[in-house]
Amino acid sequence: MTLTNQDIEDLVAFRRELHRHPEISGEEEQTAKRVVAFVSETKPDQILTGLGGHGVATVYDSGKEGPTLLFRSETDALPIEEISSAPHRSTVPGKSHMCGHDGHTAILAALGRQFGRERPARGRVVLMFQPAEETGAGAAGVVADPRYDSIRPDFAFSLHNLPGTPLGHVRIKEGVVNCASRGIRIVLDGKTAHSSMPETGTSPMLAISRLMPELAKLGGGSFTEDDFAMVTLTHAEMGEAVFGIAPGHAEVWATLRTRLDDRMAALCSAAEELAIGISREHGLQLSIDYHEIFVASMNAPEAVAHLRAALDAEGITHDEEELPMRASEDFGIFGHSAKSAMLFLGAGVDTPALHNPDYDFPDDLIPIGSRIFMRTARNILG
Repeated sequence: MTLTNQDIEDLVAFRRELHRHPEISGEEEQTAKRVVAFVSETKPDQILTGLGGHGVATVYDSGKEGPTLLFRSETDALPIEEISSAPHRSTVPGKSHMCGHDGHTAILAALGRQFGRERPARGRVVLMFQPAEETGAGAAGVVADPRYDSIRPDFAFSLHNLPGTPLGHVRIKEGVVNCASRGIRIVLDGKTAHSSMPETGTSPMLAISRLMPELAKLGGGSFTEDDFAMVTLTHAEMGEAVFGIAPGHAEVWATLRTRLDDRMAALCSAAEELAIGISREHGLQLSIDYHEIFVASMNAPEAVAHLRAALDAEGITHDEEELPMRASEDFGIFGHSAKSAMLFLGAGVDTPALHNPDYDFPDDLIPIGSRIFMRTARNILG
């Protein structure tokens, strides 16, 4: 089963429609409606909407016993102003598909076209159009949805486009492929005072001047080793932008990053202990919270073997270069209950980088990505 020329034209038009109407994480309501409208034509056996927010899942069931395969794409865009003269450029000020999630969604829609015509010989295929990947909330929300149990897969597969890699070339490996990461926000509260009498208040100035470099020192180890940890200070603020008030409030934001989830737990504990000690020493109230939590993405050997077999059968070159990545990806949570794997599909050597304001997903990747996933599904399910 292959895509026709008309299919490819339709899928490119669909991708460009999504590109013109980007919605950022948590706001993908209209995107979900566009997905449902497009894939409904393939007459799936089941459509689930509102999964983990604005997630959509379509199910193509053989009616015969066998494994359940889940293929996942992301549907959210980014809060970036697009710089482009393309006719399909974003029509929404300050928002755009600069990570290529519109293209990933079109690849899954291509699978829907093909499974709509011919179901797998056994088992089920689930196409998971997932929201809110950029914030780390989407996959967690989908998996936590009670309805997810009815489509829980044996295998889960995903891909991400990769600028800087030759068009259509694939990077794939077993084990960790994307780091765990999370944002930590440390809030220190004392008491304001008149700037002429700072001794009557409790300033967080000395505390944050110690906290920031000490936080950074918690990172260490080579990225090639499982003990790797990184702390990146991303924001700090203290008091108000005035001259008459000695500050009583400060915040420090940082991104914590590790290769493995266990190492992340240890890094969080170390950061919390450091903040507790410094806040107590300076007589400050402390609060800590976490944001944009991503678990490590681990490629299961059996799932990788299926993808490699499909790549070989389709004559697509692949290697393990540039993996793992420091960047995070919330697909990892699907691997907690399924054998999962993500591959990285080259978007071209001279293509602008992801999250650049002039990025545009190459439409030529739509049939390539769908070939890889269709061959994978057919190899497993017949």
